[in-house]
Amino acid sequence: MKYLPIVAGLAWTALTVMPATAADPMRFGLCYDLSKAYTFVTPQVAQAAKDYAELLNMKGGIEGHPVEMIVQDHGNEPQRGIECYEKLKRDGVMVFDMLSTPVSRAVLPRVMKDGNILIQSLAGRGDAVDGDVFKWVFPVGPTYWGQASNDIEYIKQKSGGQLKGVKIAFLYVDYPFGQEPIGILKTLAAKEGFDLQLFPYPLPGNDQASAWSQIRRFAPDWIVSWSLSNMHVIASREMKRNGIALDKYIAVNWMNEIDIGNIGAEAAKGIKRGTNVAGGSNHPIIQEIIKELYDKGKGNGDRKNLEDVYYNTGLAIWSIAVEGARLAIKKDGWPLTPEKIKNGLESIKDYNANDMMAPVTVTAQDHGGGGKTRIEMWDGAKWIPQTDWIAAYKDDVWNVVKAQSADYAKSDAQK
Repeated sequence: MKYLPIVAGLAWTALTVMPATAADPMRFGLCYDLSKAYTFVTPQVAQAAKDYAELLNMKGGIEGHPVEMIVQDHGNEPQRGIECYEKLKRDGVMVFDMLSTPVSRAVLPRVMKDGNILIQSLAGRGDAVDGDVFKWVFPVGPTYWGQASNDIEYIKQKSGGQLKGVKIAFLYVDYPFGQEPIGILKTLAAKEGFDLQLFPYPLPGNDQASAWSQIRRFAPDWIVSWSLSNMHVIASREMKRNGIALDKYIAVNWMNEIDIGNIGAEAAKGIKRGTNVAGGSNHPIIQEIIKELYDKGKGNGDRKNLEDVYYNTGLAIWSIAVEGARLAIKKDGWPLTPEKIKNGLESIKDYNANDMMAPVTVTAQDHGGGGKTRIEMWDGAKWIPQTDWIAAYKDDVWNVVKAQSADYAKSDAQK
């Protein structure tokens, strides 16, 4: 595998090998749910962010400025998220991430009014990729609409290039997260002629029996699943009970190695997921983190998390934020302002963090970076890519984005 130079890949700087201590710091605010609903992912993401900052600082920080990752718990409560935002804003933080859809939605109007930066990869409003409307919000990565569209493209490839008559079940937790892809799936079903049927199940996701009994009767060719964490484990058990082959199952990006372990590495063979980050700990940056931090007892969490794709997700998210800050300093100098960081983020081009993730190109119009994902299959020991990085049905996805962002702009103007 060919790797880009570190300076171009992970916002590295070779100005000095001395720790960055004299210059003013660049602070990032991680207001996360560390205690309630999102604890299956937030510890790994926060750990990755802190490890990354520590390694960056060993290399001189961002253009000579040390990096501080400030992590606070909001418990997935919108009001606590707002309080975290206001507190860190007073402390000089200009770039925030909530990693929670309800909290991101609650904080977004304040961020827009204040002119600060909200990073909301894989959470929050999908239409916030529209930079013309959401000027200060950067959901870099695929929307759920884009992910679902890319899943359909994969199924089309596996179906000989046409989908007419193909039977696709959409299994989802009956909650806004799970419901989000329904509109785009219906649009694509009408366009491509596949037979789409919807199979919801209630929170907290332990009772999927009725949905799977209906899926068995439908006898789908493929199952696209919008589920979280242990919901995938429950689904695998129901598939076995109903005699449905696991290789028909395509999970949203929220399936990780813990879920595979709970299913059983051999039993999970054939299961698939969509993702926009590479898994595993063999990536050069993770190997360096292991060498410089964990082998020396300096890591910021459990070492086993470095084998978790959610750790890699955290590295990807925060390397993008840091890259935007680096470009801002190089372009417009220190001290940074939100406007400078915004311009820096909108200057990111074909950035893949040394093959850590799908390449992204952020523009003033597209704050999502292109929406590329790939399908991976578990082979019993590791994830094997089944596609290149793809972004399919882009016009259809952007029609949904523009329709919803226009509604937001209209309602916002009426306030």
